Amino acid sequence: MPHDVSIIATFAVGFVLAFIFAWIATRLRLPPLVGYLVAGVLIGRYAADMVATSQIAGQLADIGVILLMFGVGLHFSVADLMAVRRIVVVGAVVQIAIATGVGIVLAKYWGWTLGAGMILGLCLSVASTVVVLKGVEERN
Repeated sequence: MPHDVSIIATFAVGFVLAFIFAWIATRLRLPPLVGYLVAGVLIGRYAADMVATSQIAGQLADIGVILLMFGVGLHFSVADLMAVRRIVVVGAVVQIAIATGVGIVLAKYWGWTLGAGMILGLCLSVASTVVVLKGVEERN
């Protein structure tokens, strides 16, 4: 089976940077998620010239989403969700509406269609939900 060394190198650099920036964020009394995001920005911005291609970057993005959703799924509890369902349902609807609105406004600014703006907004709402969930989870 052929192996692509560049994706392995990108993983290694990404995990090392994620560890370093999460440690720095923790020292600054910030959630480790902030460090992970900074590492992702650095990898996404500069690694493309060193070891990544656009195909590898897409694969890494998919893997990142899978790992993040897997982490959320590990801590998901239906009993906990039912205990706070009134707040969660209202908060989720408001958050989805705001993120979709932001996506539509950005799409109009960029000259995209309304449909593209709705897709962008819905994608933002899903991504931001996971980030907010991880932040709330760290604060118990």
